[in-house]
Amino acid sequence: METTSRVGAQTSAAEGGARLPYARGTVDGYQQASFPWYGLDEAFTGPRWLMQVATAADGAVEHGSVGHGDEPSVRHEATEDKERFAVVVTVAANPVRRSADGTGLLEATSVSSAAWLAGVGLLSFTWPRQLDHGLRDDWLDQQTETAWVLADDLAGPVWSTLSLPVDGVPTPFHYRESEFGWVLAGTTQAGVHVGAYGRGMSAYGLGFAMIKDIQAYVV
Repeated sequence: METTSRVGAQTSAAEGGARLPYARGTVDGYQQASFPWYGLDEAFTGPRWLMQVATAADGAVEHGSVGHGDEPSVRHEATEDKERFAVVVTVAANPVRRSADGTGLLEATSVSSAAWLAGVGLLSFTWPRQLDHGLRDDWLDQQTETAWVLADDLAGPVWSTLSLPVDGVPTPFHYRESEFGWVLAGTTQAGVHVGAYGRGMSAYGLGFAMIKDIQAYVV
């Protein structure tokens, strides 16, 4: 699969089921991107918040995420059934290219990249109740590899097609559900790949739009 490198920050285990199993980023990283960011459109009136950006070895921003709704805790907590959130992942559309130091090639990105990042993002907020802390890393490794395989086969039976508005234009997305929530991925007319994941908030009623002011996500 043509994709960005696997970024461990989104899949790090949360200690003790605490909130925010990710390091919240600052607005500076988002402002340094050479591509537009996407989030839910203006029909969503709830809270918005920054998550993280990921950069290549040369410092260029490659992808990042923004959240909407309740800032989720890890799924095994008692609040899991009350949380409603959707996270939108924006991935720069890059071809295969040489690294900054000229010693190698950087992988291309595709809609599969967005699907995989959304899949592992959902896993970062998931912890089956029957697992103890010692087994969580093993479980995450297994499920992350499964998300990779699924993202590499978007024409496979676990995916369906869902049309959702992006900047007001109906756009096809690859969509799948699991016991942990839902994942979707597609490509915008602006040329970036968009993934999303969530729980408690139906994907069928969502719309996406280019973020005009990233400061709206600063809380």
